[in-house]
Amino acid sequence: MFGWLGRGVVRHPWWTIVAWLVAAAALVVFAPKMTTKSDQQAFLPKKYESVAAANLAEKAFPSGDQKVSREMVVVKRSDGGSLTSTDQQKIGETAKAIQAKAIPNVQQVVTDPKQTLSQNHKVQLIVVGLPNGFDSKTQKKNQDAVKQVRTVTADQLKGSGLAYGVAGNFASSLDNEKSSQQTMALIGIATILLIITLIMIIFRSPIAALLPIVIIILVSQVANAVTAFIGKAFNLSFDQGFSVIILVVLYGIGTDYILFLLFRYRERLRAGEDKKTAMITSVERVGEAIASAAGAVIAAFIVLVLASFKAFGALGPQLAIAVGVMFVTSLTLVPAVVSLLGRFVFWPSKTWNREPKPGLWVRVGNGVGRRPAVAALASGLVLVALAAGTLAFKADYDFQAAAPQNTESAKAMKDLRASLPQGLTAPTEVYVQGSGPLDRGAVQKFQQTLTSAKGVGQVAPPQFSQDQSVAKITVILKLNPNSNEAISLVKGPFRDVAHQNAPPGTKVLVGGTTAAFADINTINNRDLSVILPVAVLLIGLILALLLRALVAPVYLVIAVLLGFAATLGATVGLFQGIEGKDGLMFQLPIILYLFVLAIGTDYNILMIARLREEAQEGHDPRRAAALGIQHAGPTVAAAGVILAGTFGVLTLSPDSMSAEIGFGVAIGILLSAFVMSAFFVPSITALMGHKAWWPGHGDAVRRTTEPAAAEPYDLLDRRS
Repeated sequence: MFGWLGRGVVRHPWWTIVAWLVAAAALVVFAPKMTTKSDQQAFLPKKYESVAAANLAEKAFPSGDQKVSREMVVVKRSDGGSLTSTDQQKIGETAKAIQAKAIPNVQQVVTDPKQTLSQNHKVQLIVVGLPNGFDSKTQKKNQDAVKQVRTVTADQLKGSGLAYGVAGNFASSLDNEKSSQQTMALIGIATILLIITLIMIIFRSPIAALLPIVIIILVSQVANAVTAFIGKAFNLSFDQGFSVIILVVLYGIGTDYILFLLFRYRERLRAGEDKKTAMITSVERVGEAIASAAGAVIAAFIVLVLASFKAFGALGPQLAIAVGVMFVTSLTLVPAVVSLLGRFVFWPSKTWNREPKPGLWVRVGNGVGRRPAVAALASGLVLVALAAGTLAFKADYDFQAAAPQNTESAKAMKDLRASLPQGLTAPTEVYVQGSGPLDRGAVQKFQQTLTSAKGVGQVAPPQFSQDQSVAKITVILKLNPNSNEAISLVKGPFRDVAHQNAPPGTKVLVGGTTAAFADINTINNRDLSVILPVAVLLIGLILALLLRALVAPVYLVIAVLLGFAATLGATVGLFQGIEGKDGLMFQLPIILYLFVLAIGTDYNILMIARLREEAQEGHDPRRAAALGIQHAGPTVAAAGVILAGTFGVLTLSPDSMSAEIGFGVAIGILLSAFVMSAFFVPSITALMGHKAWWPGHGDAVRRTTEPAAAEPYDLLDRRS
């Protein structure tokens, strides 16, 4: 099949290029707008209690404050002293001035000292209500409102000896928007420079270095267009917070696939083939490995549709589409372009036609071939030791703590939490629902019970719906509402107290941000327990089809799972152990699963395909392992360094979540490339011998063989 595809593309390169460009232009021009969300609760299924509480609030209190985002103007004395009665009067005047300004989207302005003045008199709040919406239109209007609130406050407090800062969801998004744009630009530039630099080192050619950049820029536009079409067709919404990850995946995987082709193309040119024959052979030999690698990645991503947390359910198809478009491009557009360029793709370097001297990968291959048991044991111990760190993993749900801490909103939030109950920023809401009008006395008694519950700071008097059948009780926790402690409290003891003490004949629902994160915690654990086994099964099936064997896929899947655990353990060790963080962002295990389990399989597939190829040339298992490492090692190393580097660039982000993702995926890719693929998989294959290919005959010697492949260029060997 891939030989047929290679011949068709190489013999008709211009037709291939024109067809690709026309299809791409049509998709981009006619693509609908992509639907995005950033509200995490919007991705929860309706059956969860926090969602049921929000739906009840929507019906019972259609104009209630569940539709309002509480932006906080945090006011304190510039000298750090206690607020005087004169200061409090000035703060009240400022609140009236904000209200009188009639700022669009500002629904209410409150600063009652009984509720908003801290007990130590260090801080007083002006609570500004804005529409609670996460669509782009509402977010833009609310950010404009925050700007105007800041302007009015600054004018009112000038010369008063008072300082202020505005905190809240929209204030934070406004402050971080510029930082995010700068970070996105920095990551994009750094990624491109890294790819160009590393490929220049490998091939010593600006043409080869620029080729992936140009191709991937085109592919990203097409992938976004295809995603928009599919999103509209299946009514999918996408989390805009993952846009950076999608781009990095395209650059990483796209560069990998192009490198797989270029390395094999150069190898065939060195063997004396002309430029067209060399590309046809390259597509035929590497095409199956690329197809299997892409298939494994796509399968792992698609499995995310099984996620109950729909942010990941939509991310899976989005990533799968991007990889699918890149796969098609790598076996059509890329071979067509390279076949036209021929040897010029390596210009001005002349190393493409020189046999390299034996280098590091020859020594590694010979070492593994001679002592496969030692290599398997050593590499396995490294992975197991790192995997032990997963036992200490803790999830963190505090997005504000993950954001840059040098902004106005972050500093204001820190001042607020130092003097007032931390739960004030995101109250927990308890709803009491009856079949008819509620007994007010029973509801008030229930309120008193909540007041004495563990971790509760304040409890507001109950609010009743118009028909008196629903009561809402606002609870302010003492804890940071996004912390693990608060989530565990609401998920367990607090919900238990609320449910067990419900007034007779009523149903109690606990809602709010903390309750939503408690449900997300439950759903994440469920999703990981479902997604991981299904993905492993599909990847194993793809490997079995590629290798026509059942034994090799088993230890390959075990290797990838071990690599996933080692990656998470290493990340826990750095951020929780060395840096002392309370936990890692709750999405991290799923994201590491996506990239380490899925993308890390690429290198195992490339290596095992080469091991089989060497066996088919008539080499015994140990010699096949040595030659497989010598030939595929440089390709895997180069691809791994580039892919790890593209994700490693994320560590430059001031957002700690991006930094955790960047480090975690980078270390996972390096483990996949330099531990699993270079040592663990070849050594196990050498030890298994012919049994690795049972029940098929994947290592059966070919009846006709092609000219022996030239030794690969060893990019780590300075002598070549």
